[in-house]
Amino acid sequence: MHALIWPAVITLLCVHLQLWTAYLVAKARGRYGIQAPATSGHPEFERAFRVQMNTLEASLMFLPALWVAALFGTPAVVAVAGAVWLVGRVLYGVGYLRAAARRSGGFVVAGFGLGALLLDGAIGLIRAALA
Repeated sequence: MHALIWPAVITLLCVHLQLWTAYLVAKARGRYGIQAPATSGHPEFERAFRVQMNTLEASLMFLPALWVAALFGTPAVVAVAGAVWLVGRVLYGVGYLRAAARRSGGFVVAGFGLGALLLDGAIGLIRAALA
């Protein structure tokens, strides 16, 4: 199996996560009559919008960390940490959609995944630089 298959799969799943959040915002716009470009209105729309924006923001940190770790780190760590981040972001989104106060568990889970990728990538880069 190709060494980069898991980071590639995780990257595609991250794109699907973005599509899911965009769908939720579009659905909430229709349900609550929020016309673009408005980004406020009904509280349920606002939560869906924040899930989308927060996930987009988190993805901007996650994807480079994933690929640096994929190129220089440990493949098993990359696969598990990437999957943990994805699960955490889904938990974050589902929790936030129910109530803003319920988002923290998913945030923490995703944070562990991102932290593992950052650490694994940094260690791998240092090893490569010293080799």
